[in-house]
Amino acid sequence: MVPLRRKYGRRRSMKRREFMRGLRQGLKESGYIENENVTIAYRWAENQPDRLPELATDLVRKRVAVIATAGPPATFAAKAATSTIPILFLVGDDPARLGLVASLARPGGNITGINIFNAELAAKRLELLRELVPRATRVAVLVNPADVWLTEPQLGAVKAAAPQMGLQIQVLNADSRAEIDAAFETIGRERPDALFVGTSPFLNGRRVQLTQLEAFQRLPAIYAVRDYAEVGGLMSYGSDIVDGYRQIGLYAGRILKGATPSDLPVVQSSKFELVVNTSTAKMLGLTVPDKLLVAADQVIE
Repeated sequence: MVPLRRKYGRRRSMKRREFMRGLRQGLKESGYIENENVTIAYRWAENQPDRLPELATDLVRKRVAVIATAGPPATFAAKAATSTIPILFLVGDDPARLGLVASLARPGGNITGINIFNAELAAKRLELLRELVPRATRVAVLVNPADVWLTEPQLGAVKAAAPQMGLQIQVLNADSRAEIDAAFETIGRERPDALFVGTSPFLNGRRVQLTQLEAFQRLPAIYAVRDYAEVGGLMSYGSDIVDGYRQIGLYAGRILKGATPSDLPVVQSSKFELVVNTSTAKMLGLTVPDKLLVAADQVIE
């Protein structure tokens, strides 16, 4: 089984190990232990998405038993390379809408996997931000335009939800460190009330820079993954990605035992994490409502 996904810098290596731990746990629960009765061959595109088709084709030539992918680009590369080897994906948008499967209940073909709801949770993140900062009327939304598959659905959800919450949004694009700095210069000039950071492997890899700028600008912000709150970000809400990889491991185990992807409905992630950093809230002069503290899966003090 070969996880085929993009790699974004050394800072992702620790988180990547956590993801692979989830994958191995799922396999273990299915009766498979790495280097005992199953081999996992890891492949990484080294931040070069153009390499994905080449990597996928190479794996097909090696006749691997299962290909596991993360994100639409890697998944489409694998899908283009083979119509017979089972493919298990981890994506953040409706895979039927993306054209990866015929339907969630009956994927069809050689592909199925896990939907972790990046787009669907965007409106919920905006709602949580509004709850934490009830005075907010203007929210800056920072996204990476290069990650079209992730950014467009999130922006669509945020733009639809904002008016219902009485919020105006300003979209800021950044796909480089310099553009992040430029976005925060704009924030410094225009002084929005809060910040919504969209899901993006690149932005996730710049989480220390982003949380430091959040603190410098004294700007309440919400993020999609817990990594931000762990390095000083105010709050995060999103699917438990490690559990998503565990689900991939479980499905891989079933396929290794004879199941086919067409028999396995797409799993809708049901484990979500709310993480609140009360130390950052205090620094920003915010009082976290008891309702949020009670709901939080983790409170970082």
